[in-house]
Amino acid sequence: MKDVCLVLSSGAARGLAHIGAIEELERRGYRIRSVTGCSMGALVGGMYAAGRLREFVEWMRTVNRRKIFSLLDLTLSTSHLVKGNKVIESLQEIVPDVPIESLPVLYRAVATDWEKGCEVVFSGGSLYRAIRASISIPGFFSPVPRGESVLVDGAVLNPLPLKEALTMPGDLLVAVNVSGPLLPEDSGTGINYLTMLRRTLLMMQQRMAALTAEICKPDVLVDIPMNLVGAFDFDRTDEIAAIGRERMLLALDEYEKKA
Repeated sequence: MKDVCLVLSSGAARGLAHIGAIEELERRGYRIRSVTGCSMGALVGGMYAAGRLREFVEWMRTVNRRKIFSLLDLTLSTSHLVKGNKVIESLQEIVPDVPIESLPVLYRAVATDWEKGCEVVFSGGSLYRAIRASISIPGFFSPVPRGESVLVDGAVLNPLPLKEALTMPGDLLVAVNVSGPLLPEDSGTGINYLTMLRRTLLMMQQRMAALTAEICKPDVLVDIPMNLVGAFDFDRTDEIAAIGRERMLLALDEYEKKA
């Protein structure tokens, strides 16, 4: 049995591909000893590290467009659209909060310090506080206060937190990057300031993840095109998880063939 240090990227609904990737790793006999995640990767990774991934998947399967909107506690704040409390409270009904130190799998979540412009790594304390900070998309979710700092989504600086990975001697470093190279856009897609801004942000995030992978060089890298799935397609859990499962299968086949 090969021990794995797993790194899961940011990616909103695309991050549901992490579910299938984890399932394929386990099906192939790999043992995940640690998980480091950012944003959606921190959420899925946290559920796995708590031993409750199956419960999380079942909960996600109940999510439809109507439920998505019911979980958005909209606010009149000038700094964000959604408080973000309802999502966390709903998750806590199926997976209670626990200290990160007590998790059966080593775990880290990465957020961004908005004031200092640096990464913040959670390796202890409340699991949900770490997740909530890591998923705090600027302008969308309310930021998380921490002392004199304000924490936002880890993807702002580090969408693929390889250098924060909890690698131990002999571990296989496996990264699942759902911010992979962009697929060509449909030629019929209209160009306006929204589509221009969206694609510009996607390209910036994709490039940051690619540069991190070039520097840290995981043993196995699973790249999933970041415009393959919509950012808010949370009602497509099984379909998106299947993409992650298939991509992990191909990546492991290639790795094992070389090994």
